[in-house]
Parts: sequence; structure tokens; C-alpha cells
Amino acid sequence: MHERLLPASPNWYCSRCSDTNDKGILGFGAKNTIYLVDVTASSCVVVGELVGHRERVSGISFCHHGDLSHICASTSDDGTVKFWDTDEKVFIKEHKSHQNTITALHWSPVDKNLVVSGDEKGIVVCYWYNTGDTSSFFPEPRNIFSLSCSPHTWNILAVGYKDGMIVLVDVTKKGEVVHRLRGHDDEIHALSWAPTPNEEGLHSRPDDITESTNGVSEGTEKGGYLASGSKDQTVRIWSTAKGKAVMTLKLPFLKRRGSGVDPGVKERLWLTVHWPRSKPTQLLSSCFGGELVLWELARVGKQRWSLLGGSEGQNHSRIVFNMSSVLLPDGRELLLSTSMDREVKCWDLSSLDCCWTLPTLGGFVYCLAFSPVATGSLGLGVGDSMVRVWGTLGLQNRYDTKTFWQGIKSKVTALSWHPAREGSLAFGTDDGKVGIYDAFSNKPPQISSSYHRKTVYTLAWGPPVPPMSFGGPGECAVHSLYSCAGEGVILQHDPRRLAAEASDIDTLIRDTNNIKHKLSPHTDLSWKPDGRVVAIGNEDGSIEVYQAPSLKLLCSIQQHHKIINVLRWHHQHAAPELQHLLASGSSNAVVYVHDLSAVIENPPDSPAVMTEAYRSLAGHTAKITSLAWSPHHDARLVTVSYDSTAQVWDVLKEEGVCNYRGHRGRLLCVQWSPVEPDVVWTGGDDFTVQEWNVSKQEHARPPKGKKTLELREKSKAKAKKKKKAPGRGVARAEEAPSPSLRGEGDKGGAGAPVAGEGPSEEDEEEGSEATSTSSSTVTARPPSLSVERPAVEKQPCGGKTFASIKRDLKKEKAEPSSSLKKRKPRSMLPLSTSMDHRPREDLQQDILTLATARHQGPPAHCVPGQGEHIQLGLFADRQALSRMFQEEEEGHLEAGHYDCVVYLRLWSGDITGALQVATEKGELNDHLLSVAPMAGYQVWCRTVEAYVKQLCQQESYQKAASHLLSIHKVYPAIELLRDHQLYREAIALAKARLQEDDPVLKTLYTFWAGQLEKDGHLATAAKCYLAAGSPFDAAKVIAKKNDVGSLKTAAALAGVAGEAELSRSLALRCAKDLAHAHDWPGAQQVLATHHSLLAHRLHFCTTEMLSACLSGVDGVPQASLPSHPWASPVLGEAGLLGGVREVWGREFGVGEGDQEKLQGLQQVLRAVESPLPSPNIPLKQLLNHLSLDLTLAALSWLLGDQGAAVEGMWRGVAKAREAGLFSLVAETCSLLFPRGVGSVRGFSSSLEPGQEPGWLSSKSLEAFVSYYWLYGLWWALSAKRRAVGESQGPDGPRSLAEIRNGSATPEMQNGEKEEEKEEVPVVKQNGLAEPAGVCASATPGVCVTTRPPQQQEGAEGRCRAACDLLLSEPHAMHQASQRAIAEIQLRLASMVHQHSRAQETEPPAGEGQASPPSSTTTQEPTQPDSQESTAAPQCAGGDTLPSLVAMVSQHHKELEGLPDDVKKSEHPDVMESCLVILYLSQSCSLVGAANQTLARDLLAKHGTTSDLRKAAQRFLS
Repeated sequence: MHERLLPASPNWYCSRCSDTNDKGILGFGAKNTIYLVDVTASSCVVVGELVGHRERVSGISFCHHGDLSHICASTSDDGTVKFWDTDEKVFIKEHKSHQNTITALHWSPVDKNLVVSGDEKGIVVCYWYNTGDTSSFFPEPRNIFSLSCSPHTWNILAVGYKDGMIVLVDVTKKGEVVHRLRGHDDEIHALSWAPTPNEEGLHSRPDDITESTNGVSEGTEKGGYLASGSKDQTVRIWSTAKGKAVMTLKLPFLKRRGSGVDPGVKERLWLTVHWPRSKPTQLLSSCFGGELVLWELARVGKQRWSLLGGSEGQNHSRIVFNMSSVLLPDGRELLLSTSMDREVKCWDLSSLDCCWTLPTLGGFVYCLAFSPVATGSLGLGVGDSMVRVWGTLGLQNRYDTKTFWQGIKSKVTALSWHPAREGSLAFGTDDGKVGIYDAFSNKPPQISSSYHRKTVYTLAWGPPVPPMSFGGPGECAVHSLYSCAGEGVILQHDPRRLAAEASDIDTLIRDTNNIKHKLSPHTDLSWKPDGRVVAIGNEDGSIEVYQAPSLKLLCSIQQHHKIINVLRWHHQHAAPELQHLLASGSSNAVVYVHDLSAVIENPPDSPAVMTEAYRSLAGHTAKITSLAWSPHHDARLVTVSYDSTAQVWDVLKEEGVCNYRGHRGRLLCVQWSPVEPDVVWTGGDDFTVQEWNVSKQEHARPPKGKKTLELREKSKAKAKKKKKAPGRGVARAEEAPSPSLRGEGDKGGAGAPVAGEGPSEEDEEEGSEATSTSSSTVTARPPSLSVERPAVEKQPCGGKTFASIKRDLKKEKAEPSSSLKKRKPRSMLPLSTSMDHRPREDLQQDILTLATARHQGPPAHCVPGQGEHIQLGLFADRQALSRMFQEEEEGHLEAGHYDCVVYLRLWSGDITGALQVATEKGELNDHLLSVAPMAGYQVWCRTVEAYVKQLCQQESYQKAASHLLSIHKVYPAIELLRDHQLYREAIALAKARLQEDDPVLKTLYTFWAGQLEKDGHLATAAKCYLAAGSPFDAAKVIAKKNDVGSLKTAAALAGVAGEAELSRSLALRCAKDLAHAHDWPGAQQVLATHHSLLAHRLHFCTTEMLSACLSGVDGVPQASLPSHPWASPVLGEAGLLGGVREVWGREFGVGEGDQEKLQGLQQVLRAVESPLPSPNIPLKQLLNHLSLDLTLAALSWLLGDQGAAVEGMWRGVAKAREAGLFSLVAETCSLLFPRGVGSVRGFSSSLEPGQEPGWLSSKSLEAFVSYYWLYGLWWALSAKRRAVGESQGPDGPRSLAEIRNGSATPEMQNGEKEEEKEEVPVVKQNGLAEPAGVCASATPGVCVTTRPPQQQEGAEGRCRAACDLLLSEPHAMHQASQRAIAEIQLRLASMVHQHSRAQETEPPAGEGQASPPSSTTTQEPTQPDSQESTAAPQCAGGDTLPSLVAMVSQHHKELEGLPDDVKKSEHPDVMESCLVILYLSQSCSLVGAANQTLARDLLAKHGTTSDLRKAAQRFLS
């Protein structure tokens, strides 16, 4: 039916609201409609709509199988899943298995009959299209955000949830969870499977890989990568075979491009992903500002992404919600994307360029306007707060549209192009703003300083009128801009000076025509094209024609009876008799055309009145909203109406030419094409603009509605009589507040709009407009609610008796009023009132009875005020009135009207009785409490106490406490507030009413503090403790937070309160936390507040210096925060301890002078707990323990105790050794002893042999320092060889554990030819600075000196001294014996284990089976589960327990024969030292021949284990 169409905008915040089938048809949901677009690489065409959902479409998915590719499924907020035939545009079937809002949908790519959907409660429904069967399951109790069926295995489904969880589900096993994929921590917006099933070809950086898995029941049969996009700004790639993430892609922060973004509109991130079918190693995702990112998953490097759209303006300007792709026959793949910027874009994935853009509309189309200068430029005023200019004549791009949003904060309701200035477009908005855009620039619009109070309905350019027309040539504008708005005022704006105040033309009309009465509010205006006259429509249906420039009234047209919605003059290039035709449309559905040639050509002296139309065009069935004359024909008119149709008329014949019915809602605007005589453009509240041909329409007249026009007129006239709408704004929009909905809406018609499609971030929520419209059009009330139940006194009771009236009164309690009108208050005397509404005969009898009672005494059967004569109590004496009150009270009690009982007793003076009834029935109130003192003090107190209980039941505790205060019960009032957890109010009351030293106040503070502490409100709890006089508890509470700020505050608080010990401990905790975060200045600042923490300041100083020196060694982190300038000193011959002593003396004033002070500091630090380290000890904790030992060593040195100093240094080195950090130990040794063994002997020079403490520690230090020096020298040579490419492996061992088992060496393995020796460079490997100039030679064993002989001799001497220390025969014997004993113990354990297993397999006694002796078993012994078990020999048949015990005894005897210093001191492994020396001898000639021989002898003698023999084989063969 239409040629071109701008559709409604795709719905926002849906995981799959657009999809593409294999035929190139794109479907997307917009509001409650699905639009179908035929997609090619060069253009697109909207080919149809699928209408049937009642609410917003939330998902759409095509079947991707050849025979069913034209079938699609859709979901909606109405709870249905519908199936459609997109070829025929018809509905097929639906299912309603969901009970909650559906949030996700997918048609399986593998099984053509499986359609899966999920809802917000976590229910997943599988629907089989061929059979109609459904199955549902509940994998997780979470809100489903997205789901996707696997393209490789038909039964595997991926489901993404709002909280970031992703589960893989097997639909054949009742929704059994196969994997739980954990890693995201926010909404899963999209899931996309890789097109290939294999999990290869991706490159992951180490920081991309996460171990976020799994919670699995079993693995999938087939693998396949799954991509997920989340609100947490990451895209993750998951291995579905392994159930874990293999790659994490963080969105790049890009500078937003383009100018189509309103910075005042907030939007949240939506991260959608799509895996192209033709590119398995590439992934597409959205980004922060509408950019589309292509990720190269197989690319190696830091930046793996590239952007789609190279040139300016190609990208979306707002976030992207959905992506889908289609493969073209030529092999190219097109990507379709929908965005918040209301554009659908098509991308060529081979070039990454945008092929075309389809603009969409996010609101009602209120106005259309063609430019009279730039032919074909169509302006669109839309309810999404944007103006669009569409170049309708473009050949390359048929949807070439430019969008303007700056300066617009409301719906655009009026447009008008300047008649002569190109590109000048005036606009009016819903909030009364008038402005002018330059359509050929990106500048903000000019805004008029004069605002309308209501919606701008009409804009028109015309000649200026006074006072703006005053002035000479060039001083006034040729054209003025006129605006008509909802308050009924027409303003004239000067386009050259919009900042100036606009003028109201009503002033000129009054002055020119001498009008004294009030003018009718104006609703529309239209200038005749020649500018001679202007027609103005009014709210009362009249049309007035004024002559310019004085605005003299020429005539008044009294034809319409409802507000004028539109006026249009015939064009001037027609026959002369047609140039003065004026067409008008109002809310009565009839278009009138008047011929004004007589009054224009021959203006009358007095205004003429026209009551007959030149032509009448009747056919529409609802209000007329717009009309337009054809510029190509004479007397041809097109009109649009709320009946959802556009009608073309032959005005002279009063006949319809054609009727267009392509819109799904009410039509609001129309324009005839300025270049094509057969083309008309229309816009409506279905969010679309449509182009259609007059000659191609099937119908000639509008459709007839269920009600004729006469019935509509009659019903609306009745409604108007009942309630007339006051004011122009209400009358113009009659039932609907929408700016252009100027009359009644169709009640329940097809044009009624549905709710808006997006969340609160959307620029316009048209749903409010639709809701308001629909609600206002419902004027009828259901029968049950339309009849107000009359009051009792207006309802004659016929022959009812007094008993029947009482029964009716009882029923009234259970029957709430069904009326919507305000009811009269309940009668206090209903029984007597009802008796006065009986038939006339009964009332006349009552008069005679009353007269008899007053003048002759009451008759025997009559008691006035009681029973059948209750109504007479009001007219007899007081006793009769009392009887009547008693009867009425009984009736009220039975009906439950206790308030009436109370008031009756108050009226009769029974205050105590009234209070008693109110107390018993819980009807006490402030009024009754105010009258209670009239009954006495005791009654008042009891009433207050009862009212307090009632208020407590009503949870009005503050009011109850206030009433207790009125009877001086302060403590009960405080207790009431406290018992109901109103602690703050209770304390306020107590402080206001009690003495400051009252114990109740302290109890309240303490009790509330306990509750606050339990609830985690620690700051307020601390204030309570302070107020209660417990600063200790306040400090402890603040410290519970255990962060740096809280600990610092708690320490300061304790110090202020005099809790010195607590303040010291808290300050120390705070300093430790700061030191743990490497904030050394902060830690020292906290410790400096307490003089007693000087020892810890020294400890932290040592730790800071040690950390700075060890930075980068064995994982020691480099400082990221500022540190003290003395943290990295230049160390001299005294090493690190010398630097520490210097800093202590300069910064802390600690030196050798004050022995007592030093001893106190030493005593404090010795009390610090320092447990033995383990291999798994954290590095920071190890450094803390190491620095503590070094601090104690430095203090001992200052005290002159060299032995304790050496002992402390050895203790620190030993702890690092036991933790297994080889490089850390080596670097520590080099820091402490920069001259090696000479530095150690410098510390121990004053020690006598055997003197303890210190002597054995010094020997151990000498040996280990020598060991690490030799190892570093050997490693430096190996590093040099690897640098020139002569080493086999990229990395060497960190210790000799690998050399012992022969798994790796820095040199060549056995049997390989040794390479040429290289010069040893000056390197620092494993923390050891090596001397340069050792040797370099092409012949093994021959040293060629590359440095001066003095340096060579020094290096040889140091090497010789190191060999002498390490190649120790006693230590070798001691270590060999210990290894042998350990091996024997392993063999013993193996024998015991073997024996126990044999005992377990013996048959029970009495079965007649003889068990073989355990000694003759041939079962292989079980190897112990330890690393050393590989070196222990298997238990042979000859090994017996006595022989093994004898061997152990022999080794113990050998150990006893060794010197005590050998057994007590620690020494490096002699065998490892031998290996190092022998390897070193192959690289340089520093190792003498004697030491080489001694090393080989020790290896041959004591290297008895298999791994040592294997490592030493090349040296011993």
C-alpha cells in the first residue's frame, strides 16, 4: 500500500528484539508491532508489519532452516509467544505457557521445531513447533536476561541471568545444569555461539585467562566457544567443553564521535555480542557510545580490536542493543544493528563500512512540512524530542535524513519552513517553546524569549503587522513568525530578533475593530499565500478572516460547532475562482470549504457573517486533524482523521477520490508531494511516516464505523452538557492531553496507542500519552458503579416495620458503598429517621398520636421514643429523647457504628459511659481524650493509659509516649520507646526530661550501642559509648571496622580518653596495615604519636630499607607509594646493618650512647611473636620476620654484643632459607655481607672459638655466603652463555634441586661436547654482583685473563677460600649419614606397609586356608607418596628388620664420632657444593685442580643416592 515508510523505533533493552532470516528479511519489534525490512547491500525496503501483540514486543527469532525460514516467533509483555508467516504477513498460532513477563527467545539453529523462551522468574519453556508440545524447567531461581541455543548440539542451551551467572542446560534431561559459568558480576545482555564446534584457533594472553568455573554435573558431548556480553563492561569467551572462561575482553574507552548525542540524556551500558557465521575467529560487540568493535580473537598483541565505520558519522551515536547478520549470494556477510539513536544500520563485514541507514521514529508524528525553497526536503516533528529533515528526492540514499535535537527538550508539535530563506525551519514544542533551526548547519537553534504557557499547535510565516510592521524600508522583517498555542493566544515573533518580546495580535484586533468583549481563544491560523488576509480558527468553532496589516475583520464563518483543528488556503496558481477557497476541519468529522472571494475582493464596511459552506465533505467518522491542498491539481484536497485513514477529495464534485488505510493508528498530519502529483505523505500516532500513491488505493471512501457520525455528535453533546471543559487547552484537546489530539479519541479503536517501548532512559514515553488518552475516552461507568445508593431519608420504606428497619441497618455494615460519588455522612439517628419516611397515612397517624400524648397523655399502646414510636422521642419530653437515644445506641452497637454510640452518650452528658464504650471498642481519639478531664482526673488518667495501648497497637509509638508525658509518666514513656526500638527518640526524651546523672540515660546509651554494634552501625555505636562514659568501648567498636582510617581514629580516641595502652596497641595495628600496603610514611607517622613505640619504628625502618633493597627479587613488589628518602641508602662495607645504624642515628636519635634505652628497645622487640617459617609463608610476612631478626641484630651490635648480632643475622638468613626463596636469601647475604666471608669475619672477629652465642652461627654464615657466591658466579657464566645462544634451555634452575636429579643444567648434558668458555660479564643474577674479568678461553681448563692480574688474583683467592669452607669432609660424612638414615626409614616404612596389607588379605581363622609367611611374600612394596621415594631402593627379599636396624645403629655411631660443632651448625649441602664447583671449573679456571679433585673424591665417597650418582656421572666417569 505504501511506497516508502519510516517505521517506529526498535524496542530498547531487549536481548534479541531483531533477527534476520536466510532470505535477507530483517524483523524487529517496535512497540507492539513487528516490522519486516528487505535487506540488500545497497538499500532496504520496509515490506510489511506483523500486528497482533497487545503489549510491547520483547523478542523475535527466525527459523534458520530452508523450508521454514519464512516463519518467525515473537514474544511480548502480554505473556504470549506467537508464530508468524512473514511471506503472507499472517499470524499462525501461539502458546501461553509463561505466567510471567518473557525476557528471552531463540529458535534452535539445529532442531527446526524447537523454540526456547525464558521469563523474569527463571522459567525456561521449550516449545515444539510441529507438535505443539511444551516442557518447562527451572534451572536457577534468577531473572533470565538472555538465552541462546547451541548451533552444534541441539539439546544444549545457554542461559544468562541478571546477576551475571551463565548456565549451560541440557533440555533433554529436564533442564539439568551441565555447567555454571561464573565470572561476570552484572547483567548478561547477550550470548552468541561460535559458528564452528572446535575450540581451537584463539590466542589468549595470560591475563585474559580466568579460572571462573563451574559447578558441573557432566561435560558436554561437543565443545564450542560461547561469547557473552555483560553490563560489567567485559566480553568473555567460554569453553563449553571445559566449563571455564578462556578469554576476557575489556571494552576500550573511546572518544565519542559524531554530534548526534544529547549530553543531558542519561543512558546505561548495553553490551551485545554477535559471532559472524563467516568469520569464526572474529567477534563483534557493542561499546560505550554506540561504536561497534570487531575483535580479532586469533591476533597476538595488546590491541586486538578495530572499529566499524571509518568515516565520520557512520557509527551509531547511542548504545547498540541488537545485532544480526545475513550472508549474501556473493559470499559477503551483512551486519544489521539497532540502537538507542533510533537508527537501523547495515554494515559490510568485509570492508567494515556502513552500507545504509534506516531512520526510525520514537514518538507520534505530529507535523509534516515540505520546504518551499529546497524542493523535496520534508521536515518531521516527532514526539521523541527531535526534528528530522528527510531529503525525499535522493537517488543514492532514499532515507537520507538529518536529525536535530539541540535546544529541544519536549515533543515537536509544529513546523514551518521560511517561504524565501533556504534551510530556515521554525519549530514549536509541547512545552511552549518556539525556535528556528538552520537545517544546513550544526549550530544550536535560535530560541524565542517569549514562551507559550501550553503546547504550540501551529506555526505560520506571514507579513508583519503592527507594531512589528512600523518603520521604514529595511527596518522591519519581510516575514514574521506567528505561533498559536494551547492557551488560545497568537504571538508574532521577529525572526531577526527572537530575543525581543513577541507581540500578541489580539491587542491589534481589539484596537482595529473596537472590540470590548472577550475574544474566543484561538486554535489555528493560516495566512493566504499572497499575504493579504489571515484566517483564524477559534475554540467555539468560528472562523474569522482579517485583512492585513491592520487585521480588520472582514467576515466571520459560523459553520462549525466544535473547535477548529486546521485551516488551509487554496494555492494561488489555480483558476481565479478557486484562489479564495478556504478549507477547515474541526472535531465534528466534516470538512467545510468556503469561497471568500466576495469579502476579499470587495471588503464590506461591517464584518459579514457566513453560515453556508461552498462545499461540504462528509465521510470521516472521527475528528479532522490535518488537511492539504494538492499543488498539482485544482480543488483537490487530502484530509486525515482520527479514524486512521487519509481521504483525497474532489472538492468541486464533493466526491471521494481515494482512501488510504495503511496506518495502524490515528493520523495527525498530511502533506502533498511538491514534485509528484500522485504522492501523499502522512504521519500518525503509530510512530510512522508513510509515502503512498493516490492512484494505487483500492478504496474511495472512508470505512464506516460501528457508530454513525450522528450518534457520535449526539453522545458527545450530552457529555458536554454534563461537564463542559473549561479553558482553551482542555477544549482543544478535549479528552486527550496530547498536543495534537484536538478532540475525542476512538474508544477502544484500532488506533489506540500502546505503552512506550523503553525504560525511563528513553527520551519520550508515548505510553503516558496513550494511557491518558485511553483513560479519558472512557466516559461510561459499569452499571454496578453508576447508581449512587440514595440516603436513607430519601428512600420510602413502604409498609416496613421497625424490626425490618433495624435488620436493614445491620446489613449496612457488611455492604461497602459501591458508588464512586462522595456519600453523605451517616445519620446519627437512622432508626427514627427511617420511621419518618413511611407512607403518608402512617405519618398522619404519628401526628395524631403525638398530639394525644402531649395534650391528653400517651395512649396505652404508645411509649414515645421507644419501639414502633421511636420517632416521636424527638418531639416529646426529655425522657422520651433518652429512650430514643437508648434505642439508637442499641442499633448502632448491633451495626458496629461505635462512633455514633459515643457521640450519642456525649450528647446526653454521659462522658464516662462514652469513654468506656470507646475504650472497649478501640475507638478512642484525640477529641475524646480532650473531653476526658470533664469526667475527673482518675477517669482522664485511665483514658490516657487506654489510648496509649490503642496507639501502640496502631504502631503510633511516638504519639503514645507523648500522651504518657501528659500524665507525668516519663519513665514509662521512655521505656515504651525503647521497647519498640525507637532508641534515638527514647534518648532524646530522657535527655530532655531527666537529670544528666540519671542511670537510665547511661543504660539507654549502652543498650542502643549494643544494638547498633550488632547491626554494623559502628560509628553511631561509638558515639553512644562516649556519651555513656565508656571511651574504651568506643575505641574498640571503631576498631572493629579494621581499616586504616578506623584504626587511626580509634587510636586517637583512646589517646584522648587516657587509654594509653589501648591507644598504643591500636596505633600499632594501624601502622602494620599501612606497612602491609607499603605506605611507610603513613606507618611512621602513626607510630610517632607514641614514644613507647620507638622499637617498632626501628623495626619498620629496617623493613622499609630491606624491601627497597630487595625490590624485584623473588616476587618482592616494587614500591608504588612514596617512601622515605633514606629508604634506599648507598651501602658501604658495613652492608645493610651499617646503613640501618646510620639512619637510626640520624632520623630516630638511636645510637651507642644510651645502653639502657637500647636494652629496653631490644626487650620490646624480643616480645614480638616470630613463628618458624614454612614453605607457604606469605612473602610480606617473611620480610617482616626477617627484618625483625635484623633489627635485633642491629640493636645487639649497638650494645657491643657481637655474638648476638651474628646470631640474629643468621636467624634471619635461616628463615629465608627454610621458606625456599633462593634468590631472596642470596640477595640478603650480599646486602648484609658485601665483602662475602670477609664481612662475616668482621662481625665475628671478637668471638673466641666455641663462644656462644655467635660462633656456630658465624661458621654457618661463612659457609652459606661462600655457597651463594659460588652459585652466583656459576649462574653468571651460564647467563652469558645463554645470551649468545649456546644454552639448550631458556631458563635455568633456581636451586640445585634439579641438578641433583639431573633433569637440567645450565651446561650441556652428558655425552655432549663442551662449548667454548666465554668471558664472565659484570651481571647481577639472583641478587649477587659478580666480579668481571674471570676468564675466557677456547680450550677447556685454560684461563685467559681479561682483567688486570690483581683482580684475577683476588677472585682466585676468594674462590679458593670458598672451596675450603664448602668441601668439608666432616660435614659431608654428617650429611651422608643423615641421608642414609632417612633412606632406611623409608624402607622400614615400606616393609611395615607391606606387612599390614598382607595381614588385611589373610582369610579369617577356621576357613582352612593357610596364610603364607609375610617374609616370603612376593608382592611389590608400595612406593611412599613423596618426592624422595624415587631415590629409595626397593625392599629386596634379603632385607630384614634386624639388618635395617643394625644399619641405622651403625650410622648413629658414625654420627657420634663427629665433632659437636659439625653436628650443631648448619652447613650447605656438600654434594651440591661439589657439583657447583665442578660445573664452575668447566667454565673458568678459578677452581684449582686440588679442589676439583677433592670435590670428585667427596662425590665418589658420599654421593651414594641414585640422584647424586646420576648428577655426578659426567664428572666421575
